[in-house]
Amino acid sequence: MLWVWFLLVAWGAAAVSCVRLCLVTAGAALRSSDAPGDPGAPLPRDLSLYETAFLAGGPHRVADLALVSMHLRRRLLLAHTGWATVVDPVGRDEVERTVIRAIGPEGQSRIAPIRAAAAAADTVRGLADRLVAAGLAVPHGTRTTLESAARGVRGAAVLVAVLAAVTALMPGQDTGDAGPVAAWFGLPLVLTLGCLAIARAENGPYSPWASPSGQRWLDSLPAPAHGADREMLAAVAVRGVAAVRDPRLRAALLGGRPARPLGRAPGAES
Repeated sequence: MLWVWFLLVAWGAAAVSCVRLCLVTAGAALRSSDAPGDPGAPLPRDLSLYETAFLAGGPHRVADLALVSMHLRRRLLLAHTGWATVVDPVGRDEVERTVIRAIGPEGQSRIAPIRAAAAAADTVRGLADRLVAAGLAVPHGTRTTLESAARGVRGAAVLVAVLAAVTALMPGQDTGDAGPVAAWFGLPLVLTLGCLAIARAENGPYSPWASPSGQRWLDSLPAPAHGADREMLAAVAVRGVAAVRDPRLRAALLGGRPARPLGRAPGAES
């Protein structure tokens, strides 16, 4: 009857992880409703492209936007081989200066570490803090707690599947009819997968970085047009690297990361 203990562990893991995700989600929704950016407040009209990029895709989207902007203005050369070379060492704003500092004194570096360093810089953190204070962005702690709770549910689903497989393959166990045993393990698996599906339906296709007010701002933006550099930068801010039309530039920025297909959802990750 060892399988009964496996079943109890499976049910315990599924129940605890799903309850935690529900509680964390409810708490995040409550904090969002108490945030300064209430649903009835007028939407801001003066957000920069960097701020829009953060709401749509987080700090790495800000770094991508800065890299694309500097490349288009011939201040930086991004090679499809994955290297960045400084052409003009004087940045127009603090984010560009952060990118130049991340490249280093030699004036050349791989794009991936530049992107990571710029995304983690104080400049981008300050931008995020301003958006959080305005009620447009989700606080870092809330977002990481939600991600942790979702990982816990996914881990519980894997554990249930593993325990079910072990029970089915374990010799010498009095499991009786295999059908009811599979059904008993199937219930916690359905619970975890259903909880994840509901959480995904509630959050997607929205950005995990934007609060409800920030998401309303993103939803209010017109679809970026394909034309001048300004429109291209707006598309990168909203949709990510996949909006870059030049395949060589896109390959340089992706650095082996798969490009998400372009969609209408403003919060799609790059």
